[in-house]
Amino acid sequence: MFIKVLQIVLHKVLDLLFQTKRHMQSTLSKFMLLKALFCISAGIILFITGLAKVASAFGHAEILSQIDPIFGVSFKVLMLLIGCVEIVIAFFCLCLRTQKVSMVLVAWLSSSFLFYRLGLQFIGWHRPCHCLGNLTDALHIPPPTVDIVMKIVLTYLLLGSYANLFWSWKKKRKSGVEALSSAEGPKSIS
Repeated sequence: MFIKVLQIVLHKVLDLLFQTKRHMQSTLSKFMLLKALFCISAGIILFITGLAKVASAFGHAEILSQIDPIFGVSFKVLMLLIGCVEIVIAFFCLCLRTQKVSMVLVAWLSSSFLFYRLGLQFIGWHRPCHCLGNLTDALHIPPPTVDIVMKIVLTYLLLGSYANLFWSWKKKRKSGVEALSSAEGPKSIS
């Protein structure tokens, strides 16, 4: 399955590069390329973190039996559910031709993660995030380091998705204003 997803991602990136290479003269194409590359990178990030969560949910780490202070379910259940959601959103990012749905989903998910982290801070939970589950133990990466990296990833997903949505909204609004002004026709001075 992982190889199939990797083939899809590679095919999409190559398609994008070849399509954009022909139209690289315009500024619009550069923005479209950046938008598409963000969508692909968000998909890859969410696929990896989702797989790590799902795999970790089937592990035997002590944290999995503890109850999450925000949702009141075990971390095992929470990691399994969130991991599956991340994989589904990664699929949307990597496989859909339209990026708007993907960007809305990434914005929703990253906003949810932000509010979750803020909620943990609010109740005084100051432990490092176990966002990648047992993967960090297997790679011998200290939890505080992973916590910082995941905060950077969260910022990237949050800012990138909202910037893409804003740019799409601005583009749509601009084209709507141009269509409205051309429909009015030239104004005569009397």
